[in-house]
Amino acid sequence: MSEPRRRRSRADYERGLPDHHDPTAGFAGAPPARSALTLRLVLAIFGLVVCVAGGLGWLATDLPAWPGVVLLVLGAVALVDIVVIVRRKARGEPG
Repeated sequence: MSEPRRRRSRADYERGLPDHHDPTAGFAGAPPARSALTLRLVLAIFGLVVCVAGGLGWLATDLPAWPGVVLLVLGAVALVDIVVIVRRKARGEPG
C-alpha cells in the first residue's frame, strides 16, 4: 500500500503540484495558468439562484411539473459545486 498523503499547504499550491504539467506555461511570455475558483463560485451561485427561483416559479403554475423539477435538480448540482469550491478555497488553493 502507499503512505497516507499529508495535507497540502498553501505553499504547496504556490510551488505547483507534483506531476502537474501546463503545456502553455511560459509560452511567449505568458504566465502559468491559474485556477478560476472565484469566477466558478460566482457562476455557481448565479446558477443556484436562477435554477431555484425558476423551478419554484414553474411549479407554482398549472404547467407540467417536470421542467420545474429539472431546474431544482440543477440547483442542487450548483449547491454541491459551491460546497466543493468553498472547501478548495478554504484549504488554500489559489484562484
